[in-house]
Parts: sequence; structure tokens; C-alpha cells
Amino acid sequence: MRRLLISVIEFYQTYLSFDKGILTILAPGGACKYSISCSQYTKQNISRYGVAKGLGMGLKRIWSCR
Repeated sequence: MRRLLISVIEFYQTYLSFDKGILTILAPGGACKYSISCSQYTKQNISRYGVAKGLGMGLKRIWSCR
């Protein structure tokens, strides 16, 4: 499960994200206010702490962007 989620995040980062993917059309120069993007932060935490805690930490950070 951990590897699957990391693969999904990597796909998002490569092809869809506002920083490097196709969505850069909507936000030239990137959209993330953090120095490590929320997707990278989530990916690191899933690797470090496991799926449940890492995903929870990532979602909490994403929600803080409002």
C-alpha cells in the first residue's frame, strides 16, 4: 500500500501538479507556498511514518493552504 501511494504521488508530481505538471498553465511559477511542496512532504512522511500517519500529516498540511 505504501509503495502504491508513493507511485500515485509521483505520477501526480510528474504529470498533473501546479509546480511541474500540466496544471502549470493555471499557475505559472508554481502554486505551493511551502519550500517543499505538499505532495513531496506527504511522500516523505508516508515513507517515514507509514500510510496512516504520513497521509494524515500530508492532508493536514494541504488543508493549511486555504
